[in-house]
Parts: sequence; C-alpha cells; structure tokens
Amino acid sequence: MQLAEPQEFERVLSSMCTEPHPAAREAAERFLATNPGDPDTYESVAALEDRAMDLLGEVTGHPEADGYVASGGTEANVQAVRIARNRADTDDPNLVAPVSAHFSFTKAAEVLGVELRTAPTTDHRADPGAMAELVDEDTVCLVAVAGSTEYGYVDPVPDLAALANEVDALCHVDAAWGGFVLPFTDHEWHFGHADVDTMTIDPHKIGQAAIPAGGLMVRSQDLLDELAIRTPYLESTSQVTLTGTRSGAGVASAVAAMEALWPEGYREQYRTSMDNAEWLADQLAARGHDVVEPDLPLVAADLSVPMTEQLRSRGWRVSKTGADEMRVVCMPHVTRSMLRSFVADLDWY
Repeated sequence: MQLAEPQEFERVLSSMCTEPHPAAREAAERFLATNPGDPDTYESVAALEDRAMDLLGEVTGHPEADGYVASGGTEANVQAVRIARNRADTDDPNLVAPVSAHFSFTKAAEVLGVELRTAPTTDHRADPGAMAELVDEDTVCLVAVAGSTEYGYVDPVPDLAALANEVDALCHVDAAWGGFVLPFTDHEWHFGHADVDTMTIDPHKIGQAAIPAGGLMVRSQDLLDELAIRTPYLESTSQVTLTGTRSGAGVASAVAAMEALWPEGYREQYRTSMDNAEWLADQLAARGHDVVEPDLPLVAADLSVPMTEQLRSRGWRVSKTGADEMRVVCMPHVTRSMLRSFVADLDWY
C-alpha cells in the first residue's frame, strides 16, 4: 500500500503553522515516545520542558514565568479560563472578550460552564470601554488578543489588564500566533508591559517548532496550582495539564527551535515576513482592492468570494475573514517568489 504524502507548503497562504526548523524536526523524532505528563519517570523531557519555559519567559518578558508546553492555543486558552474560574468566588462566572477573540474561547465557555460575553471592536482591536460595560462582580477573566487570527491586530493590553485588576479578574493574553513576532515591534503586550496573569504563545506557529507545541504561561506558580489534580498511580503525584499522556516531541522541538532562532533568527524572519506582507498589501491596493493595513505579517483584502474560490481551484490555499475578505498569512514558508506567483494568478482573473 502506497503511503500518502503530506501537504506541500508551496501554495499554502492561509495557515498559521509552517514547516518546522530542521533542528526542531530532528528533536521531535528523538523524543517522540517520551511522556512529559509523567515527569518523574521521564526526567530528561521534564528538564527540557523547564528549559522551554525559561526560553518562553524571555520571549514574553517574564524570566520567572511558569507554565507548560500544551497541545496548542486551544488547550492553553481553555486552561487559562479554567484557572480564572477555579480561583474565583462565584457560582455564576463570566468571561469578557472582544469579538475578535479566537473561537477556542467559545469552546472553553461551553466546556467549563462559564458565560462568554463578547464586546465589539474598534478598528479590529478590543475597545476597553465596550468591554467595561460587560464586566461585573462575576467576571473571572478578561481576554486580550495579541495578534488576532483574522487581521493580526493587537489589543490595548495594559488598558485591559488594568480593567481586570479593578474587578479582581485575571487578564489573559492570547498571543498564540503573534508571540514570536511581537518582541520586534513597539507593541505593549507581555508580562513586562502590564499586569498580565496568563498567556498563550505557540512555538509551533511562527516559532517553527513541530506540531503539537503550544504554550501556556502563568505569572506565578500559585495560578498553575489552580489546575493541579492528584495522580496516585504515577511516579509524579499531581498534574496540571489538560491532557494526560502527551508526546515529548512538542517539548523537545520547541526547545530546539527557540535555541536555534531566538532572538536573531526570529528577528530576521519577522523583517522578511513583514516586508512580504507590506509588498502584498501594496500590490492588492494597486489593483483596486480595499486592504486592511497589515500590523503584523497578515494581509486581509476585499477580494470577492468567487475570486477566492478560483484561486483555490488553482491550488492556492487561501481563507476568508468573517467579513468575507481574503486572508493571507505571511508565514516563514511564504516567500516573495511565492507571492509574485500568487499575484500573477490573481491578475489572470
């Protein structure tokens, strides 16, 4: 029986994942069968997870941060809401987020029995005033997005963190995609910029680790303790992760990628990707399309739905925003040559 071949990346413009760094690929294979869910048995991968947290702490402005390597942004976001719910003194918890928040917060609310309240945005960013109108004494968490999945925009994190403090709620920042480009911008988004309590940041996106390698970061150990349950039959006596058994491949590949690329490799990649996004935005605007000005390496433009479908028929993997704009994510595998070919096909129509 012939084995199936994986998707090639040469025409993938919609994904927030990319080809892993060679060092990450090799590390993932070596640690594939280890289980960081039982750190007292698998000590070497447990030590690597500590190293991953040290490196992610450097990226997110908090060298003393704690956390773990999750399966991805969805798990990390669910866990952040779980922390907020568990520490709160209310029987009717609610979560306040901008409408631009990732759909994983809808999952979190349903699974955890937390009411999700969403506020309108202004220019695709969270509006602190609109969010303040939804906050009450049962609010357990406010969400800020640092690199939204539709437009790559960054919310006013310090303002939302201050609002969370006012009502004794946690402030969670979802930087799943943006976390590995934001250090090279002027945005205020991390633990060092504001009273952020928890954060999602995914090495398996722009960080170029192998899937699955998400990240949940917490400001202090006591927040992580809100997740702890007893594990009586393991060598390790408690566990804070959502999944039990998990492959050490993600942990090892995250460390390998960050050690190879942080910070200069990521800085260079950000510059290249941002240049590509700005070039594509200019090309689309020159052809008469309304373009959402890129803030991070993501371009949205008002191409018609039929045109988007025609591009897909030629092999281009493109997606749409909720407003039906075409969306292109300039990930590390997206080259200028690739974008030139895309624009040439666009001109065909």
